[in-house]
Amino acid sequence: MNTVKSGGSVSLPVVTAKEMEGQIPIEASPFVRFAVLEDLLNAARANSLWPLTFGLACCAIEMMAAGASKYDLDRFGAGVFRPSARQADVMIFAGTISRKMGPVIQQLWDQMPSPKWAIAMGGCTIDGGPFKYPNQYAIYEGADHLVPVDVYIPGCPPRPEALIAGILSLQEKIKKGEKAVSTTQAALVEEKPS
Repeated sequence: MNTVKSGGSVSLPVVTAKEMEGQIPIEASPFVRFAVLEDLLNAARANSLWPLTFGLACCAIEMMAAGASKYDLDRFGAGVFRPSARQADVMIFAGTISRKMGPVIQQLWDQMPSPKWAIAMGGCTIDGGPFKYPNQYAIYEGADHLVPVDVYIPGCPPRPEALIAGILSLQEKIKKGEKAVSTTQAALVEEKPS
């Protein structure tokens, strides 16, 4: 950066175009920069998640603890647990998913408005946990058999801190505009000839 004297005593910096590349001009710095509309919407969506009040088994106790006063999900914009699927945008699978609950979960997922996200919380929800054995008929071996899962939180049961970390990683994913692909969509993509 060179300096030029104007009027004898004051020296003004001379900035070349190469130095200004990728920066906001000094004249425009106090003004708001406009972002892409989708980026603004994703930031708003990420900071106002409304999980569905939906617990399946023992992991639901940890999910309730995360929403209580000690951990307080409200600080992260996700503490408003909704009683209706039509008002929620995040489904947290917290516990073992039995075959009997499969159609109910699918119906609740279909009732949720788009965009919507899913979090699989706990070993039973991710892959069946200790209930996974040959020829078992009672449980789903993973929530991804029903809906596309965005974030997996391992543990048996995972602590409330782990759920908070999972929600924070979901928020980052939403801000980037990423979305999970269901297993049926992934199978269709893999089967397509290239």
